[in-house]
Amino acid sequence: MLTGQALTTAMGILPHTSLTEAQRLALSLDIPFWPQLPRFRFKEDMYAQFAEHFPGIIVDEGKQSLHFSHERFAQELDEYLEASSNTDHFALSEESSAAFNGFLTHDLSSYKMIHGQTVGPISFGLKICDEERKPMIYNDFVREILYDFLTHKITWQYNQLKQVHPNPFVWLDEPGLEMIFNSLSAYTSEVAQVEYRAFLSKLPGPKGVHLCGNPDWDFLLKADIDILSVDAFSWGHILVRYVDELKEFLQRGRIISWGIIPTLTSELSLETSQSLIDRLLDLWRFLNQHGLDDQLIYDRSWLAPSRCCLINGDGTASIKHSFELLREISQNLRQRLG
Repeated sequence: MLTGQALTTAMGILPHTSLTEAQRLALSLDIPFWPQLPRFRFKEDMYAQFAEHFPGIIVDEGKQSLHFSHERFAQELDEYLEASSNTDHFALSEESSAAFNGFLTHDLSSYKMIHGQTVGPISFGLKICDEERKPMIYNDFVREILYDFLTHKITWQYNQLKQVHPNPFVWLDEPGLEMIFNSLSAYTSEVAQVEYRAFLSKLPGPKGVHLCGNPDWDFLLKADIDILSVDAFSWGHILVRYVDELKEFLQRGRIISWGIIPTLTSELSLETSQSLIDRLLDLWRFLNQHGLDDQLIYDRSWLAPSRCCLINGDGTASIKHSFELLREISQNLRQRLG
């Protein structure tokens, strides 16, 4: 069973241009990760980072854009299918990640767990559009290849992490997942639920999903995932109203990673560690009133920043402060409840 008890972690995207500083920050948490650095270079944008070798995707570094070509997909599909039997075809290249190989060289033995990350298939498929500006996920066959592709990418990454630590996981970054609950989406939540469940069943290790939006929480709490990372600062008041689903989720030994520390400077400047603790405990008190005791919640909880942030005018200062508050709040909760 995964350990909760206010362990600290974060999503992989950081605003740094210094690899050393980014890795130092990532290693300061209880569950460290390798950083994704889109400001360092465009290929570290999470969509570009995991587009490498996907048939039909064109990465335009000059325009910093990605798009999907059906013609190119048809031309490259056979080559992809042949190469897919080779696990190294799905490796994360040095060009796509400045941090990954370096992370593997650190002595990580003192940490309880480590994590990697990849863009989730729903976000990936909705973000990248074809010649007619339609998201590629709307094409049934392309979507089948997409799920297969990311299964291979995640498995390769998990196996690399497993070589340096006994307890790794790779979580899915799914900022676009909330879009499938929009009535305008041609990829319906009913179809997505079936396909996502099949996809998750093929992944190695603990299965985690991070998103900073507000989806139908029932969809995720009933999915076969072990770790659900949420922007609790913005959406915790809605999440906790799914009391029965949360209770079952936690009683099955699953983890909620409460993203309670904001990363946007304008929000962060209005908060203190005490105000954020109060905000989190208010959410937990609502659950207490509906039959979930603090000990169960605490035992099944991690803490994290609410989301990644690349738009602050102060560079990395707000992110650094957010991580400092994260560690402080974790220590406070451990003293209270641990």
